[in-house]
Amino acid sequence: QVQLIESGGGLVQDGGSLRLSCSASVRTFENYGFGWFRQAPGKEREFVAAIGWNDVNVFYADSMKGRFTISRDNTKNTVYLQMNSLKPEDTAVYYCAANNRLGLWLRSYEYDYWGQGTQVTVSS
Repeated sequence: QVQLIESGGGLVQDGGSLRLSCSASVRTFENYGFGWFRQAPGKEREFVAAIGWNDVNVFYADSMKGRFTISRDNTKNTVYLQMNSLKPEDTAVYYCAANNRLGLWLRSYEYDYWGQGTQVTVSS
């Protein structure tokens, strides 16, 4: 059973930064691909970023490029999402997801496991 636990969400002002963490309880963390998604009230869940085998093998949604950075630490079984220059429209619940095949997965249905989500609120 794979468990994903997100942390690091909170309230931040427009232009501020947050770093989300996703701790994964898996034995072969290095063999998993991970992604971050978000869902704002009344909207569908949307892709944010994905990471494959290392910090170079990454992909971002267009609106996050240059502001968000996804990374992983295989020694800590943790995936991170550094979010800078946050805007009120970034307000959402952010979810970590895992795929037990290493690669870049961009669609929610491609992920096997999900965390419970962490709330990010950006005030104007």
